[in-house]
Amino acid sequence: MDDHPDGRTLHVTEPRRVPWLSIVFGYGPMLPFLAGAAAAWGWRGEAWGDAALTLTLLWGCAILLFLSGVRRGLSFRTEGGARLSQVATMIGLFSLGFAALVLAVTDRTVAALSLLLLGFAAIAILDPIAARRGEAPLYFARLRPVQIPLALLGLAALLVLKL
Repeated sequence: MDDHPDGRTLHVTEPRRVPWLSIVFGYGPMLPFLAGAAAAWGWRGEAWGDAALTLTLLWGCAILLFLSGVRRGLSFRTEGGARLSQVATMIGLFSLGFAALVLAVTDRTVAALSLLLLGFAAIAILDPIAARRGEAPLYFARLRPVQIPLALLGLAALLVLKL
């Protein structure tokens, strides 16, 4: 007989090690940041370089917006329900990603890159904290500090190129 007819009780066991699919889908999306920055630098002053910069910038906006959704999705499975810190982080990441997108399409590249750098730096700092507090999978504490700096490196290289 169900003790909770209007709800569900979940018992979750999660690994500290990073699952294989999270390695693939964690590091894979970071590669365009590095490739785009390398292409923008390699073809600087040429149309291909400008295209590489623009595509990498838009990629960064898309990934940051996606990661804001990841944060919201995690809050649905947090024991005791969503926490204010999860919702605030989601809103902050989404706001940075959307503002960067608006700036990118209005040709304010330096400002857009700056917001993306801020958003990705926040993820690198906040996701390990969230993992320790039970607001994100435990493996985020190991994944994010290595994964996100790849995006930061590519974005920083693009920012230096534009300055």
